Amino acid sequence: MNVYAPLIIAATGIPALCFAVWSGRPGTAHARGMGLRWALIALCMFVAATGVYLAGDNRNIAYGVIIALVVAVNALGISLVLHLRRGNNGAPRR
Repeated sequence: MNVYAPLIIAATGIPALCFAVWSGRPGTAHARGMGLRWALIALCMFVAATGVYLAGDNRNIAYGVIIALVVAVNALGISLVLHLRRGNNGAPRR
């Protein structure tokens, strides 16, 4: 029963990994930056799945892992949005 939550968390990290591969294909610096951010989001999901699995029946540790996951993914999401706003030339849009 304790294995379902980590499996679900890890399964939701797979699309982020696919987006990382797909968005980094053009090879430009902007595409690589976007792919890196998606890959870091996937890595956070996989590390959180491992942490929840290792937490076992200890709910306090599992809650701490989930809170850290939410903070990390949201920070990377904001970083991704700011990177997308920057555009291809590195200058911020108005």
